[in-house]
Amino acid sequence: QDQTHKHGPNKTDKGEKMMKGLKIPKVTFRVREGDVVLEQGCSFEEGKWADKSTDDYFKGKRVVLFSLPGAFTPTCTSTQLPGFEENYDKIKGMGIDEIYCCSVNDTFVMNAWAEVLKIKNVKVIPDGSGNFTRFMGMLIGKNHVGFGNRSWRYMAVINDGVVEAWWQEPGINNDGSDADPYVESTPDNMMTYLAQNK
Repeated sequence: QDQTHKHGPNKTDKGEKMMKGLKIPKVTFRVREGDVVLEQGCSFEEGKWADKSTDDYFKGKRVVLFSLPGAFTPTCTSTQLPGFEENYDKIKGMGIDEIYCCSVNDTFVMNAWAEVLKIKNVKVIPDGSGNFTRFMGMLIGKNHVGFGNRSWRYMAVINDGVVEAWWQEPGINNDGSDADPYVESTPDNMMTYLAQNK
């Protein structure tokens, strides 16, 4: 059965019903800013630590958030993040202020991943402690591949800190009994929804 919902969130999906209208948690993210990437590694003298809150990212904005299992992992790297980067201007032109990619990785890893993929537009959010993902109910175990706790793959429109629309991949689990599905949280599904809900 095709589980791709091409006309926006699946209105019969329990997860979408539960998440719509949810006020996102108050979380502070530890972020590195200004580090210079060198061929032989990173230079940390120019950079600094900064605290970024959920208000900094979400307050007073209508944004797209997508979250994925890990930086530098196959689907996330080959398809999902590049797909949102490629469609950044289209999505922003449909009533969206910003697009964020979140993962349970530290800020050094997230920044390096964005640098390697030459991401210039999508902003990465490092949920290194997993607190944001945990409070969103999306923290899962990926111990079968040695990852520890990571995010289940999901996507949302968040309007001034409240979930407006929600997609998550089918079969959420803690034991690796999935094939890392990527049918719901796609740029195409997002653009289909936004075209009808500007």
